[in-house]
Amino acid sequence: MNTVDETNYGPLAILIGHWEGNKGNDIAPEPEGTEVNSYYENLVFKGLGETENAESQVLSVVFYSQEVRRITNHKMIHHETGYWLWEQGSNTVMHSLTIPRGMCVLASGPFENTEDEAVLNVSAAISEQDWQIIQSPFMVKNAKMKSYVQQVKVSEDSLFYSQTMLLDIYGKEFEHTDNSKLTRKA
Repeated sequence: MNTVDETNYGPLAILIGHWEGNKGNDIAPEPEGTEVNSYYENLVFKGLGETENAESQVLSVVFYSQEVRRITNHKMIHHETGYWLWEQGSNTVMHSLTIPRGMCVLASGPFENTEDEAVLNVSAAISEQDWQIIQSPFMVKNAKMKSYVQQVKVSEDSLFYSQTMLLDIYGKEFEHTDNSKLTRKA
């Protein structure tokens, strides 16, 4: 990988840095209904440079780590690591993420860049051939994620994301949603 500072990160450049937020909202499934959690989080993005695939695809690579805790008791409710990738020369971004519950997602979609903001839209589904969800046998049997949709809107000082995971859990389908607004830490 090329780690020179001159990497063209395209729409991902604005992500790089440390972000914090305390306005997260998590709507999660429970056996008898729904649980709503307010949360705070730290999200750190680090540019790793470029990589090539088969000498014809050039990807700009941004690594990230996310830690999410409940406001009420400070218990960690989510941890995630992964990569955002931009395929140079196309309107495609990819989001590769791992959750320590035996789950991996490879999502992709388009982006929009304006002078002030980047908007990244990605999705994956268990039924998709190219952009898939991989999960352990336990998760498939007890809490299968069927689809994943995420939108990230980021400007110089503000990052907002919204994501929905369609789960097959507790004998029903449930849309588990998270949304949060973060600010760049100096």
